[in-house]
Amino acid sequence: MTQVFQFSRRLCPPVLLRIFSASALCLALVAGSATAQDIDRGEIEKIVREYILQNPEIIAEALTELDRREREAAETARLQALNDSADILFNSTRQVVMGNPEGSVTLVEFFDYNCGYCKRAYGDMMKLIEGDPDLKVVLKEFPVLGQGSVEAAQVAVAVNSVAPDKYAEFHESLLLSRGQANRASALKAALETGIEEDKLLAAMETDEAGLTIEEVYTIANRLGLTGTPSYVVGNEVVMGAVGYDQLRNKLDAMKNCGQTTC
Repeated sequence: MTQVFQFSRRLCPPVLLRIFSASALCLALVAGSATAQDIDRGEIEKIVREYILQNPEIIAEALTELDRREREAAETARLQALNDSADILFNSTRQVVMGNPEGSVTLVEFFDYNCGYCKRAYGDMMKLIEGDPDLKVVLKEFPVLGQGSVEAAQVAVAVNSVAPDKYAEFHESLLLSRGQANRASALKAALETGIEEDKLLAAMETDEAGLTIEEVYTIANRLGLTGTPSYVVGNEVVMGAVGYDQLRNKLDAMKNCGQTTC
């Protein structure tokens, strides 16, 4: 009883309409008493209502099938987006690369400096890099947690522009720092690495930060990303801080058989 009620609450009018119409048509044809054109709206509703009350499990079955089709369609769209965006996703001139730039296997991470899960996942990423000299890690600034995150990302883009050799130090300092990441905290972290303030501020006045962030937003939208951290390994999108072991397994599978599951 509870399960039927829960499924019923999730039904939207288009789903109900498809169930009602299909059920009524099938019943009419099977009964042979009338064609679809001979049954008025009231009769259809009465027939369908009685049928669903006698067979409530069809609602759950219909929703299960609808969910399956939607997931399948989303995955197909995601794979197409990965193929269409592969060059920008893996080789953009605006991205940050850590680990081995020439590595045979690539892990892409979309992150936000104010994301608590990203802070925890940082250790996983560093462990992966340290344990695999053949791993290329691509970082994508994906500020989704408010204005402070956007400001921090803008500073990060400027850091990578004027002193890419100091980006890793800056990134770790800001990501693992306490409190809100914003323009002030990001500038502080950048200046502590020894970057010249004038050069940094000048870089922040260019359009590069906006173009970089917009590029990431576009890719993330195509891939259906809704939060951070999110990863791309091969042709698979991995959402959430799934942990070292799961990422390691997927990367190993990519090396061994060219896909994330052997």
